[in-house]
Amino acid sequence: MKRGIQGHYETVSTVGERVKAFIPSPLPPIPSLELSGVIQKKLDTAYHSLGRLDAAAELLPDVGLLLYMFIRKEAVLSSMIEGTQSSLSDLLLFELDEVPGVPLDDVQEVSNYVSVMNYGLRRLNEGFPLSLCLIREIHGELLSKGRGSLQTPGEFRRSQNWIGGTRPDNAIFVPPPADAAIQCLNELEVFLHDDEIPVLIKAALAHVQFETIHPFLDGNGRVGRLLITLLLCNAEVLKQPLLYLSYYFKSHRRFYYELLNDIRDTGDWERWLDFFLDAVIETARQSNEIILAIDKQIKEDRKKISSLGRGSQSAAQVHQAMRQRPIIDAGTLCCLTQLSNATVNAALARLEKLNIVEETTGNKRNRLFCYSSYLQLLNQEMDLPK
Repeated sequence: MKRGIQGHYETVSTVGERVKAFIPSPLPPIPSLELSGVIQKKLDTAYHSLGRLDAAAELLPDVGLLLYMFIRKEAVLSSMIEGTQSSLSDLLLFELDEVPGVPLDDVQEVSNYVSVMNYGLRRLNEGFPLSLCLIREIHGELLSKGRGSLQTPGEFRRSQNWIGGTRPDNAIFVPPPADAAIQCLNELEVFLHDDEIPVLIKAALAHVQFETIHPFLDGNGRVGRLLITLLLCNAEVLKQPLLYLSYYFKSHRRFYYELLNDIRDTGDWERWLDFFLDAVIETARQSNEIILAIDKQIKEDRKKISSLGRGSQSAAQVHQAMRQRPIIDAGTLCCLTQLSNATVNAALARLEKLNIVEETTGNKRNRLFCYSSYLQLLNQEMDLPK
């Protein structure tokens, strides 16, 4: 449904140029959303898909270990959208104080995202409301180290920004001026606490509004994507934070940006909802398949380990630790398992013979071991299109 422009333009002066900045209207849209039969069916399917995803996670004996890796996977994917070159393996090496294969700044940004995701989820679990205060805290954590540390972490911008282009007058989009952005954010916070709106609809609309306001000097895309997960977990639509839409948004990047611009110009929110619900359904399906494949792989490997007889117990402990750290050294395994260095190395040798683990450096010292089949399953979808 085309409602016309969803806000108004205000002429502003910035860096010596006069441009028109867009100030969005408050949510929800007026007239109200038209949830046609197609959209309503997709909404129902999306909720069902999220339920199946939670159910699949509950099949795993140690869902916490899966979450540990899924959060890192999303950190890599979301940061890739912003131009970093870090891979999941690079991040795991960085966390071991090993040298990754890409610039350290790239991996630091991904590492920051892991921290901020855990921080946001922990704050919600502590009962802290999803609010502008929490969003600022999250942003502060995100830009605490690395390239973004000079972009006023944890503070809403006090100056005009723009998206795309080398200067304001050739930008793709100019968000609201700083004083208007604060008012828009206050209105968005009110919307976030409107309990009459289905949470998936709320998440879809809030994401667009946040990206339109673009309240920070840097990190808006990552915070805006994280906002979706926080909303779903806060509403307990997701029991575990296993749904992340970065891959889908990146895979359909041109259409994604086209939809954002179209909403502002025409108010066709329903077209965006159709896309967003497709993203939820497809991403939940893919995540569900990965979880089931991981569960199958772990069971197969455990069966191999149980056949070892003597030494199977220590090998099983090392195997479990490597589900948390698929790339690891013997010293870290000793810390995680509380086993001696000799016992860990003997277990690794057994796991290598079973083709469960492989040593990746070829060195006699400072060796690194990889749970390759597990990491390969986690790496599905990581080869994003440019």
